[in-house]
Amino acid sequence: MLLNTDVELCQSLRRLLADEIVMRSLDPETRRVAELFMFDFEISGIHLDEEKRKKAVNLNVRILDLCNEFLIGAHLPNKIDKHVLPEHIRYNFTAEGNYLQVAGLHADCPDDLVREAAYKIFLYPNAEQLSRLEELLASRNSLAQLVGYDTFSHRALQGTMARNPGIRHVWKDILRNSMHCVRYNIDPGLYCPFFSLGACMEGLNYLFSQLLGISLYAEQTQRGEVWSEDVRKLAVVHETEGLLGYIYCDFFQRPDKPHQDCHFTVRGGRLRENGEYQLPVVVLMLSLPHSTRGAPTLLSPGMMENLFHEMGHAMHSMLGRTRYQHVTGTRCPTDFAEVPSILMEYFANDYRVVNQFARHYKTGEPLPKNMVSRLCESKKVCAAADMQLQVFYAVLDQIYHGKHPLRKSTTEILKETQEKVYGLPYVPNTAWQLRFSHLVGYGAKYYSYLMSRAVASMVWKQCFAQDPFDRAMGERYRREMLAHGGGKEPILMVQGMLQKSPSVEDFVDALVSDLDQDFETFIMDS
Repeated sequence: MLLNTDVELCQSLRRLLADEIVMRSLDPETRRVAELFMFDFEISGIHLDEEKRKKAVNLNVRILDLCNEFLIGAHLPNKIDKHVLPEHIRYNFTAEGNYLQVAGLHADCPDDLVREAAYKIFLYPNAEQLSRLEELLASRNSLAQLVGYDTFSHRALQGTMARNPGIRHVWKDILRNSMHCVRYNIDPGLYCPFFSLGACMEGLNYLFSQLLGISLYAEQTQRGEVWSEDVRKLAVVHETEGLLGYIYCDFFQRPDKPHQDCHFTVRGGRLRENGEYQLPVVVLMLSLPHSTRGAPTLLSPGMMENLFHEMGHAMHSMLGRTRYQHVTGTRCPTDFAEVPSILMEYFANDYRVVNQFARHYKTGEPLPKNMVSRLCESKKVCAAADMQLQVFYAVLDQIYHGKHPLRKSTTEILKETQEKVYGLPYVPNTAWQLRFSHLVGYGAKYYSYLMSRAVASMVWKQCFAQDPFDRAMGERYRREMLAHGGGKEPILMVQGMLQKSPSVEDFVDALVSDLDQDFETFIMDS
């Protein structure tokens, strides 16, 4: 039986929440956890009569099945008769008898014709997948209305920083800012020799010691403790508080390992009944190349930034000191969870930080300042177009999970929204939404990435841009943002860090200012 449909359990919690004397005796985090549990009960239909509650459970089960089916369909290749394509480009695709399998967009291929063919074939509509998506959206809407919400968006955004589906109008404001692409490019291979894995880890260690008084120490693992011999265990130790937790670093490529950079919790932190704190244990998973006989593991600029990003999640988990596992570390609203990781990207792109560790693995020569400048500027190549794309995804997601029945088909809505919000025209006979796997895990919450980036941008510019090693700001960051996990309202954490309540305009300005050509140049020249 699902706990969030247990009527007796819910009634006990409701009695507790109604008892003012008991509630006053609880600490703020315990009250919030109790309220979060009640919220979970309510969005699951606990208040409904037995027949409707049963219907809510059935809808939840069906939605789970549809999500799994949609995810599988989103990654299935499309097949085409090989004779349809010109002979000189067929080798780019997997052959299967008289057919070619197109399993992706081939976006990095230098041949325009290959990219065009892949786009049109891979995104060609699949009737079964279209039916799954329509049923998934309709089922989510039925569940939301059954438990008392106007739309699935209203249900999904409860308890987040955004709070309501009007968020899509905020992202449309961003589009009023038009930027030209900067003609700037770099060769990642020139940077790799300066970013050995050892140097990058030393850089993270230095940054954390300066900001937070924390050091990372390699520990020997016991036999059978790790799942691969190249997994490394790090102890996270504070200069006065001692051991804070453990990070297992599963950094290297190997057969059958998912090619996905991610952070996940093995054991959450919590206060035990005996007063001791259960230390958190997490895994950081990357897909880095192994060292060779002549060189250590060398990271591209993108790999280095991803390492910093994922370590931001790890520090969120390590420094959370919540009473309950339910709200520890990254177990917080989706639109806040990416703030610590995106903030780390700003540190990874600051010359004063990079200069502490970027050394040529052979000569020890530091990375020249002008190369860091070029690296930062290269990120501005069509940055506004990328921002438009993210806004398009976020708006489309909100429309799909908005008022039902949808006034048009999902493909017609895609076409209309793309032409209104995104600069590139819709390509006939394509259905990109059928490959939009984020509709499963981020249904009505795709905007979270932009929201988190806006908050991270504000925190960086106000608190760390002048001095990325400011210990007082590091301590404030730990105290106001990292310590609480999901045990405190996200917007209150943001207010505590910024020492003001950000307006809608502040969120928009933060994203738009990231496109400003002069910001990093100012930082590097100061």
